Amino acid sequence: MNKQQAAEKLINLFGDMNIIGVLHSILVETSKYIIIILFAIYTWHCFTVFIGRNKEREQRVYARQQKMMFAIHFIATFVLFLNSLDKNILIFYVCQFLMLVFMCKAYPFVYKGMSKLVLNNMMMLLTIGFIMIERLSTVDIIRQMIFVAAIGVVALFIPFIIEKFPYFDKFGVVYALIGIAMLSLVFVIGKEKYGARNWIIIGSFALQPSEFVKIIFVFFAAAFLSRVRNFADVVKVSIPAAIHVLMLIAEKDLGGALIFYITYLVILYVSTRKESYLVLGTGALAAGAVLAYKLFYHVRVRVSAWKDPWSDVANKGYQVTQSLFAIGTGGWFGMGFCEGTPEKIPVSKTDFIFSAICEEMGVFFGICIILVEISCFIMFINISLKIENRFYKLTALGLSVEYMFQVFLTIGGVTKFIPSTGVTLPLVSYGGSSVTSTLILFAIIQGLYVINNKRGDDDEAES
Repeated sequence: MNKQQAAEKLINLFGDMNIIGVLHSILVETSKYIIIILFAIYTWHCFTVFIGRNKEREQRVYARQQKMMFAIHFIATFVLFLNSLDKNILIFYVCQFLMLVFMCKAYPFVYKGMSKLVLNNMMMLLTIGFIMIERLSTVDIIRQMIFVAAIGVVALFIPFIIEKFPYFDKFGVVYALIGIAMLSLVFVIGKEKYGARNWIIIGSFALQPSEFVKIIFVFFAAAFLSRVRNFADVVKVSIPAAIHVLMLIAEKDLGGALIFYITYLVILYVSTRKESYLVLGTGALAAGAVLAYKLFYHVRVRVSAWKDPWSDVANKGYQVTQSLFAIGTGGWFGMGFCEGTPEKIPVSKTDFIFSAICEEMGVFFGICIILVEISCFIMFINISLKIENRFYKLTALGLSVEYMFQVFLTIGGVTKFIPSTGVTLPLVSYGGSSVTSTLILFAIIQGLYVINNKRGDDDEAES
């Protein structure tokens, strides 16, 4: 049932179209500001929770954040239901609610000593994704929920695996071979999608191998660079790293290639502390960007659309202009949930979901999303700094950089800050491969942190 049909049904029930229209307008406007205020307070807590280092206060803040998340979820679902009167929305709400409650209870039990702020941020971003994907497609939300539920259960075993198999740093060559093999699959059975041949499609199931390889890639880089001693060691690890990047370029997955490259460069610099590698790497990146511009037509199209999208609004600049129109139309406080036209934005469920959110929830809400993403990154880096094991430290660092750089590429692309690279917004965008790999990323960092704290406590007990 669409919005018009829902309105007609309400008119039949209540009989007065004017009253229904007024009540609907009041509901949309009121709910919009309540959601924005709740999310703003939630975001404020992300950066003030540690003031004073009062543990009891921290626990109260975490509990308050979760209440705000559930309130936002309920209000948005209520508005969505009234706009469609689709009973499936109520079923989706119950399923999503149970998943979030499960994470709230099960994860702190398994990940003892975990960062609860990271957990809350993960669930909040998932909630925003659920709300927006469901608003755009009731079919796609089912798939997203299935992936989240499945990987949400699997992630509970990650601390156990890390603790029981303490030799992950010994398999650098294996990680490299697995990563290269998975990327090679797309050359054999891969399909082209949005200009890049980086998908494996079997029936209605689509898989993006690079989303999973980026985690394996960090393990590979950390395994080798945690033991690097001289320039020869750097060359040995840089060759398979370059193969990963070049394969992604050959697939025309330039966004993925850029994420891999920057992640490797950061891990290399942190492990060696040599500025010369950073300078050489930056120079090679600039040269590679120029080369990619000359070699790939779709790169030239995206750069052209970034420089002047208004010169060809109907073709090359269509994605960017529609994104900017949506953000501009929404203004600071949005048009109201379900009151915009996000379906006019190309790939609004994936690459451009941030634009769709800003149109209906406002730029202020979008800024809060960015701040929550930054809060995650800060916590990831903080966790990395606290880990004593060098391999685990570099692994947490690499995953942190991958996560935040992907956020930068996504939001930078949709706001015309940089050319669009075709990557998704972690945990918010639709996509089984994307949400699965990101949840695994969060779980690994939390698992490493928990294991590090546990070993520290054991050492103190022995001493």
